[in-house]
Amino acid sequence: MSPDDSAGTPPTTTQARLALIDSVLALPFPPGEEGEDNGVRSSGPGHHLLILRASQDFWEDRSPELVVPAEREIEAEFSVLATALSARWGEPGTVDLWPYLERDEEGAGAAPEPMGQLCNLSGSMQVWRVPGSTRWLGLAVGQADPEFPIWLLAAVGENATLPG
Repeated sequence: MSPDDSAGTPPTTTQARLALIDSVLALPFPPGEEGEDNGVRSSGPGHHLLILRASQDFWEDRSPELVVPAEREIEAEFSVLATALSARWGEPGTVDLWPYLERDEEGAGAAPEPMGQLCNLSGSMQVWRVPGSTRWLGLAVGQADPEFPIWLLAAVGENATLPG
C-alpha cells in the first residue's frame, strides 16, 4: 500500500468498517501481490491490508490546528473498533512492529507481509486471534510521512506470521 493509495474511499461508518473487516476475514489470500482499484485494500500471499479511515493529507498545512484534531478523530475510531472487536473476541495483544523495521535495516531479510508494510507506517498494533480460524486481525494507526494522511489500518494475516 503506497501513500498514493489515499485516493480510495474507505468506509464511512463504524458498522461499514466492521462489515469490511468481516468480509476480508473470509476472503482467500491471493497467490501474488495485488491491490484493489480503489486503494482501500492490498493483498498478497497470507495477508490483506485495509485502510479503514483516512484523514486529510497535510501537504499544504502541517499546523497543530489541523493535525491534532485529525489524530484525535482517527484514535477515537480506533478505540470504537477495538472495543467492538474485543466484545467479539476478547482483549487483544499488542505487537511491537519496530523489530520488523529493524530486521529489514539490519539486512536480515524483508519482514513477512503485512508486517513489512505496517512497520513502515506504525510502531505497534493491537491483535486479535480470530476464534475458529488460522487468521489474526490487527488494528493500527499509521502515517507514511508527516505530509500524508493519518490512516486507521486493519491487517489480516496467518497466525504463523505472528510472534508467540
